[in-house]
Amino acid sequence: METIIILVFVIGYLAITLEHNIKIDKLIPALVMMAICWALIALGLDSFTEWFDSSKHTLLDNFGMLAHEDKMHLMEETLLHHLGKTAEILVFLLGAMTIVEIIDYFDGFATIKSFVRTKSKKRILWIFAFLAFFLSAIIDNLTATIVLISILQKLVYDRNIRIWYVGLIVIAANAGGAWSPIGDVTTTMLWIGKKVTTSHLFVYLFVPSLLCMLVPTFIASFLPAFKGNIENTEDVVEKPKSKFSATMLYLGLGGIVSVPIFKTVTHLPPYVGMMLALGVVAIFAELYSNSKFALTFDTDENSDHQGHHSPVHASLSKIELPSILFFLGILMAVAALESLGILFGFASSLQDNMPMLGTELHHGGVSDLVVLLLGIGSAVIDNVPLVAASLGMFSEPIDNELWHFIAYSAGTGGSMLIIGSAAGVVAMGMEKIDFFWYFKKIAWLAFLGFIVGAIAFMFTRTIF
Repeated sequence: METIIILVFVIGYLAITLEHNIKIDKLIPALVMMAICWALIALGLDSFTEWFDSSKHTLLDNFGMLAHEDKMHLMEETLLHHLGKTAEILVFLLGAMTIVEIIDYFDGFATIKSFVRTKSKKRILWIFAFLAFFLSAIIDNLTATIVLISILQKLVYDRNIRIWYVGLIVIAANAGGAWSPIGDVTTTMLWIGKKVTTSHLFVYLFVPSLLCMLVPTFIASFLPAFKGNIENTEDVVEKPKSKFSATMLYLGLGGIVSVPIFKTVTHLPPYVGMMLALGVVAIFAELYSNSKFALTFDTDENSDHQGHHSPVHASLSKIELPSILFFLGILMAVAALESLGILFGFASSLQDNMPMLGTELHHGGVSDLVVLLLGIGSAVIDNVPLVAASLGMFSEPIDNELWHFIAYSAGTGGSMLIIGSAAGVVAMGMEKIDFFWYFKKIAWLAFLGFIVGAIAFMFTRTIF
């Protein structure tokens, strides 16, 4: 039965990886895979001899001797445990996505465009690289990529030049998301899973992540695509910006940044702080919307009723629900493998057979090569299930160097292919970037940044 479950997982995984080829959204195989895996566990429960207790992170050796009712009860408890941990991540992401949509509702990100006052291609590259790096640490790399590409489309009209900028934005956004607990889904998973803390994440990963962004940007600045000035001949008439746009931008970003502080002070799960931040931002959004619409819409009762719609309702309708369902499916599918002890056994064999590279990690001696391969693998396979698997594979304590290296590798390794990260996938969709164009033009830059950052991490972990 275990072989069948692994086969279902592998087939589902392939369907997720090849979503652009088979034209099926990756959330569908993720949900189907999750449901079938748990159904097979329930049907073949009496045939399993091992069970992994996730709350204690140990294998139950006497599982095969338990009565059927006891096994069912344990399975239901384990399923509820994993659903609770997954729900923490999903509710957190829902809150963050809604705040970002509320900012966008008030044209808050238009404020960022006003910072760009140059026509030099090289200067624009550096401005967007730093914007992507720091913005992704606050509003996550996926959202930062969407926002910056939207702004870039209003600044650079030549698509052949613009896609070069987009490629570097993907690298910078993924690098920026790695050193912040709210910058990348995988880093958020490690943070909520109590594997890393905000302070240590910053101390260990800021310099490696910064180098991961600086090296490709520096090399790219000498390429022909970034020489000379931007020549725009099109006149674009932009809609008037809301008078509350800057206020909502700073309020929203401030609310998201306050979540780690809230967690540190109260020791409550991060999603509680995110819900508080969403509530505060929503209050101001509702208050400001009355003023906004009185100015920009005809207040006659026969006018467009959409103009008077709640900004919170409008923002909730625009969040990426398919992404939320994908995370639900993939995390719960990986939990099925974890519960059977399959991931635990795989981790043990990796640690026994892989050679050590560089400085050995404390408390378990997991090979650096394993983590580097995980980073490179995340360019081919989605990094969310890879990190979810690592949570079940390794039992190192909180803030162990292993978790920080995993956060870096999974977060930045995906930049090597356009399909390797959520930021890359959305950039591919927004600009219709060809897979092989990115592979030939951008992948080598991302790889250099990834390796330089990894080497830097091997030094920084010995200092602190």
